[in-house]
Amino acid sequence: MCLAIPGKVVAIETDANGVKMAKANFGGVVKKVCLEYTPDVEVGDYVLVHVGFALSRVDEEEAQRTFQLLEELNQLDELIEADPALPQENPP
Repeated sequence: MCLAIPGKVVAIETDANGVKMAKANFGGVVKKVCLEYTPDVEVGDYVLVHVGFALSRVDEEEAQRTFQLLEELNQLDELIEADPALPQENPP
């Protein structure tokens, strides 16, 4: 099943190709995500991410509720596995 997972934007940068990217925290797992579809997102915002792209901004309450439901349904296993397309980083 393909899902969009909520994550909190903890840093924003532009990559070498001029693409707006972010580091997003998904319950302790930090991954890079593309912000090209959501250019107004700022550090501290929550976004729904699907296959490495932030698709929309969501409020914190909705993000927490969605993340908790996904956790209860054991749908977060893929998130914690290494993904060569999206470099995984250790949270601070």
